[in-house]
Amino acid sequence: MIVAGARPNFMKIAPIVAELEKMQVKNTLVHTGQHYDQAMSDSFFEELNIKLPDFNLNIGSDTHARQTAKIMEAFEPIVTEFNPSFLVVVGDVNSTLAAALTAVKVGVKVAHVEAGLRSFDKTMPEEINRIVVDHISDILFAPSQDGVVNLKNEGLLNKTELVGNVMVDTLTQHLNSAIKRPIVSELGVDRYGLLTLHRPSNVDDKEVLKDLIEAIIEISKTLQIVFPCHPRTKDKIKEFNLPKTIKVIDPVSYFDSIALQSAAKVVLTDSGGMQEECTILGVPCLTLRDNTERPITVSEGTNFIVGNDKNKILSTFNQVINKEFKASVPYLWDGQASKRIVQSLVEKME
Repeated sequence: MIVAGARPNFMKIAPIVAELEKMQVKNTLVHTGQHYDQAMSDSFFEELNIKLPDFNLNIGSDTHARQTAKIMEAFEPIVTEFNPSFLVVVGDVNSTLAAALTAVKVGVKVAHVEAGLRSFDKTMPEEINRIVVDHISDILFAPSQDGVVNLKNEGLLNKTELVGNVMVDTLTQHLNSAIKRPIVSELGVDRYGLLTLHRPSNVDDKEVLKDLIEAIIEISKTLQIVFPCHPRTKDKIKEFNLPKTIKVIDPVSYFDSIALQSAAKVVLTDSGGMQEECTILGVPCLTLRDNTERPITVSEGTNFIVGNDKNKILSTFNQVINKEFKASVPYLWDGQASKRIVQSLVEKME
C-alpha cells in the first residue's frame, strides 16, 4: 500500500507505483487529499501517469494536529482491512506521519522513502515528521549518503538502505516531455528568474516577507521574475506593490514547473524538491531558508543557502547570475532508485 497526500509526494510515488505495476506486484494507492487544489493534485496524476487512487480520503487543509488526526481516523479502517505486506510512505508531510503512525499501531510494516534527511531545525514541522517516521519505520530508504550518516547517528543504520533519489527518477523520465511545454513562450519571457515561496516562516511573518519581496524587487530590475504564487502566499503579498518585472501567475503543474526551472537563469525558492531538481538541471538555486535537509545539493549541486537576509540574497545572486553550472549528479541519482526500492520490498515479502 502506498500513501500520498501533498504535491511533493506525487513525484515520489510515480516511479514506485510504475515499477510495482511493471513487476506485477499487487498494490493499493491511497490519496489523503491533503492538497486539494487542481493544479496541486489532479494534474500530477494525469501528467505522471499515476493510476487513479483506490481511495481518496479528501481530508483538505487544517491545523497540523487536526489534519494529522483526521488522516489517521480515515486511514485506520483501510489499512486494517487490507493488511498489506508493507505500507510505503514518502517524504515528510503530515500524510506521511499520519499514515505511518496508523500502520505501526495496527501491526503493518512501514517503509519510508526519502529517509534520513535532516535540517536540524525543529521549528520546521516537516523535521518533526521526518524524525518520527524514521524511528517508527521498519525499512529506511535513504536518497543520499548524508541521510545514511544521519540515520547511523540516530542508531538506525541496521534498517537503512541507500537507494538513490526517486525525484530524480521522475525528472529523468519526464524531462523531454516537460521542456516541450509552451509555458515559457506563452508567458512571453526570455531571460528570467523563477521564484516560489510558501513556507510559513517566510510568508506569515510580515517583516520577513517584506525583506524577501524587497530583495526580489531589486533583482527584478536586472532580471525578469516569474512567480507561480502558492495559495497561502497570494493573500500575503496583496499589500505589496509589485512591479511588472515580477510576473505573478497561478500555481503550475509538474511539467510546467520543470519547464520553467530548466529555462531559468536562477531559481529562488524555499522548496526542498526544487533544490534537487536544480542540481540535476544545472540551474543555480538560491534557497530562501537558513538551512536545508538536502545538504548534498550544496556540497555537490548548484544550491546556495541564503536565508531571508536581503543583502545575502542580492550578493549571492550577483555571484551566480552570469556563472555557468554543470549538472552534478550525486551517487545513485541515476534514475533507478524506484527499481532498487521495489526489488528490496519484493525480496522481503518472499
